[in-house]
Amino acid sequence: MGRVSRRAFAVAALSAFTMAPRASAAPHAPVAPTPPTSPVPAAGPPAGRAVTGMRGMWLATVANRDWPTRAGLRAGEQRAELVGLLDAAVRRGLNTVIFQVRPTADALWPSAHEPWSEYLSGSQGRDPGWDPLGTAVEEAHARGLELHAWFNPYRVATHDNPAHLVPSHPARKNPGWVVPYGGKLYYNPGLPEVRAFVQDAMMDAVEKYAVDGVHFDDYFYPYPVAGQSFADGGTYSTYGGDFATKAAWRRENIDLLVRETAARVKKIRPAARFGVSPFGVWRNAATDAKGSDTRAGVQTYDDLYADTRTWVREGWIDYIVPQLYWNVGLEAADYAKLIPWWAEVAKGSRTQLYIGEALYKAGDPAQPAAWQDPAELSRHLTLARQHPEVRGHVFFSAKEVAEDRIGAMARVSADHYGTPAGIALRQARRPVGPAGRS
Repeated sequence: MGRVSRRAFAVAALSAFTMAPRASAAPHAPVAPTPPTSPVPAAGPPAGRAVTGMRGMWLATVANRDWPTRAGLRAGEQRAELVGLLDAAVRRGLNTVIFQVRPTADALWPSAHEPWSEYLSGSQGRDPGWDPLGTAVEEAHARGLELHAWFNPYRVATHDNPAHLVPSHPARKNPGWVVPYGGKLYYNPGLPEVRAFVQDAMMDAVEKYAVDGVHFDDYFYPYPVAGQSFADGGTYSTYGGDFATKAAWRRENIDLLVRETAARVKKIRPAARFGVSPFGVWRNAATDAKGSDTRAGVQTYDDLYADTRTWVREGWIDYIVPQLYWNVGLEAADYAKLIPWWAEVAKGSRTQLYIGEALYKAGDPAQPAAWQDPAELSRHLTLARQHPEVRGHVFFSAKEVAEDRIGAMARVSADHYGTPAGIALRQARRPVGPAGRS
C-alpha cells in the first residue's frame, strides 16, 4: 500500500530491508449524528464489459496522504480533487479504487457511530458540508470504476492522548476499550464488545452505499515497537482460557473479526467482495517450512497475529492483495520469489490473488537503484503473468498514479493495460478446490 508509504505512517519495528507499511493511521472522535445524505442508488459499474482482472489503486486519506491535499479545503475544492484522482485512474487504464474511508476510528461519511474525520475539515467531528464516500461511489461508477471502501479496524488515533479526541468519541465513552501503544491509541481486539462495535461502525457504510468491496489493510494488532508490550494481559486472563498461548488467542481474535466481517458483508450487500491487503510476508521459511524464502523483520502470523495464509486457503476472504513492496532481486525479500509463493497459497482456493505494488517508490531518491528504473514495476507485472493465480495488481497510491514521477505508471499502462480495463469484481468465482488448511 501500502503505503513515508501506505502503510508507513504507523509502522514500528521492521528490519532494515522491510518496507514500512503503507499509510493508514489517524485520530477520530464521534460527533453528534449528522442527518445522512441520500444513499447512492444500488447501481454499480456497467455490466457486460470485458473482464481483465483488478487494476487498482489505493486512495489514502490518513494524514492527507493522497487526498484531500490538506485539511480545511472548501467542499467544492475537496470534491474537485477527489474527482481528479478518479479521472487519473481512468487515464492509467485502471478499473478499481480502494478509498480509505475510516482511517482512524472516524468517518468520511455521515456515520451513526463515529465522528467526521479531521482530515476533511481539520477538526475531528466537524461536518465538512458534503458526503465524500457517497460522492466517490457515484463518481466512480459513472466512470466505470469499482469503489471499494477501505477501513482500518482497530486504530483509534495517531497520538496517545484520549483527551485529544472529541468528547463524544466512543473511545472516550469506553476508556476500557483502548490500549495506548507506541505513541498511538488502539482498540483492544480481544474484547468481544470492541469487535462488535468496529463491525457495526464499518457496516454502517456498507448499508448506506453501493460499494463494490470492503477492504482491510495490514493493521490488525499493531506493528511491534521495540521495548514495548501491548497491554492486553487482563483481557487474555478473562477471555483466553481455552488457548495455550496469548499469541494463539490473539490470532483467534483476528480470525473472528475476518470471518464475522465477511459474513456481515455478504448479508448486507451480497454482490460486494471482502478483501485484505496484508504485509507481504506471512512467515519466513526459517520460522515455518510453509513460509516464504525471505528474511523479513516482521511476519504477519507472529507479529500482527494475522494468519493470512489460512484466510486464503479456507476461503474466508474473497481476495487478498499482499503488499509486495520490494524490488526484483532484493536479497532479503525478492519480489520474484514472493510471487510464486503467494500463487501457490492461492492455488485451488476460492480467494482471488492480486498483488500490491510500490509505485510510490519509483523515482524516490531514497530508494535503491532498482526503483530509479521506470521499467521496474512493468517487470513485476511481466513476472506475475507467469502465474495464472495472479489476477491483477493494485498500486500504492493515488497521488503517484496521478503524478507518475518517472513515468513508471505510464510504462505499466503501455506495456500491460493496452485493452480497456473492464470490471474486476464481475469475475466468475472459481470453485473451492480440495485443498483446505495445510
